[in-house]
Amino acid sequence: MTRAAPDSGNSWFEPAEKSGAWESNTGGESFGRLWRAFMAARVTLATVLLALQASIYALGQPVGKAMILLSVAYFVAALAVRVWAHPKPPGSTFDAQWLSTVGVDVLAFSALNFLQSGAINYTALFALPVLLASVLGPILLALGTAASVALLLLADAWWASLQLPGDSTARFLQAGLSGSGFFIIALLANQLALRLSREQKRAERSHSAARMQTQVNELVIDTLVDGVLVIDTKGIVRAANPASLRLLAIQDAARAAPFVLAAETAWQPLTALAQLTFAQRQPQQADVSLEQATRPARRLQVRTRLAASRDGSHESLCVMFLEDLREMEARVRTEKMAAMGRMSAAVAHEIRNPLAAITQANALLEEDLQDPGQRQLTGMVSQNAQRLARIVEEILNISRVQEQAPQALASALSLDDMVQRICSDWTQQTASGQRLRLRAGAGRTGVLFEAEHLRRLMVNLLDNALRYASAAGDAIQVTTEIIAAGQPRLSVWSDGQPLEKTVQSHLFEPFFSSESRSSGLGLYICRELCERHGALIGYQRAVHNAVEGNEFFVLFRPAVAAQTLSQTGFDTMWSDIQKTP
Repeated sequence: MTRAAPDSGNSWFEPAEKSGAWESNTGGESFGRLWRAFMAARVTLATVLLALQASIYALGQPVGKAMILLSVAYFVAALAVRVWAHPKPPGSTFDAQWLSTVGVDVLAFSALNFLQSGAINYTALFALPVLLASVLGPILLALGTAASVALLLLADAWWASLQLPGDSTARFLQAGLSGSGFFIIALLANQLALRLSREQKRAERSHSAARMQTQVNELVIDTLVDGVLVIDTKGIVRAANPASLRLLAIQDAARAAPFVLAAETAWQPLTALAQLTFAQRQPQQADVSLEQATRPARRLQVRTRLAASRDGSHESLCVMFLEDLREMEARVRTEKMAAMGRMSAAVAHEIRNPLAAITQANALLEEDLQDPGQRQLTGMVSQNAQRLARIVEEILNISRVQEQAPQALASALSLDDMVQRICSDWTQQTASGQRLRLRAGAGRTGVLFEAEHLRRLMVNLLDNALRYASAAGDAIQVTTEIIAAGQPRLSVWSDGQPLEKTVQSHLFEPFFSSESRSSGLGLYICRELCERHGALIGYQRAVHNAVEGNEFFVLFRPAVAAQTLSQTGFDTMWSDIQKTP
């Protein structure tokens, strides 16, 4: 039941809060239950009054027709309201629903008091409309009902003193005491109802906060990369997030929690670790191997913690965290590679000068050689020196991309124009014009990318495509287009063979290559250049002209107007770039 604190400015039948005293779902349900209970009480009381008149008549006592008619009318009115009326809190005006409940009760019980012919006193019946107004209505409706009852009792005492002259003091005193009692009942009942409603509001807020916290916890656990299992003392998994199901190789949705951890032989190391946690009452950590007949063994790092059950019992639960050791080793390997790359950049600086001296000395030596065998040896020296120079340059490029501060862009690059110039220069250098097809569809769209960096990005992607493409025409296709939300997209496609899964997962890592003669830095440099300019690079298998091949795509940030870029300073321009959605 939802109620509000009383407001002295409200009208007699206006709820305490103008926004609606019963606007919440829970409050509406509580009001409906209380309303039906009071209406059932009215019907029961009407039935008792009819039975009372019938009993008086059966005992041979005189019964007035007015009393019988009044009892029947009250029964019909109470039954009609119970059956057809809908629960509705008192509004800003005196509506018919409350007139048919509180008003009918007060008038009916007053008439019973007025028409009574024996020693029966009907004053106690006024407690029903007073309680109804106090519990379901605002304080003014409750006090107004009690005041009307007190006035009617005083009027009845006055009328009785006129009909039966004598000691009228007792009658007026009885009426005054009864009216005062109804005032007290109205005030106490209303305050108790308000207190209960406040407690219910507080409970609803606490329940809502707890439900929200539970949903947040479940969301966080479900999105964790690490697996999480909640195991009870009987070895039953009560909860398991998707990552844990993947690590346990559970693909059937019917096998989701709860399930018995000891049901699978491969999970016995986890069962033993959970039992050890419960036995020692201490957190545990171990590396285990899950041996399964249908798939390779999976090595996991397992950590356990003890937690109390949420159902209020004193039972402990074992929370088990699972982490794939292969993924951990891959992250460590990537960090080591990054550190090695930084060290290699420092070494590359020291290599450049001796390498340049070797190359120059070899060229001078080759000028004086006539023997074909000796010229072949100098050619080998020159070829390998050039290869070393390329590796050194790639390592230094990584260092430049990572350490160089963002440069101010004089203007936004036109994607189509820049891609056409780069493809034209590249085909002339590699003599592969027949194998390359360019489809420019970005129009006049500009991108925020430094020109030299875009050239380096595309040359790396084109060289990589040329290495694996066939000799057929259109074996390499470069496409520019505008996708959803006006975002420019560049793709470099070749009809090469599919990449292995292990190669795909490490494509953009430094020093990773499927060829022994490659440095493994080309795609890593492409990724660094894209991240530097807020772009995204990725790989997928795609079909072009009914031919499946490998596609590397880049999603650029749309550029603002060139004039705006040219008129902004370095700090303002870079801030705008960072804020571009």
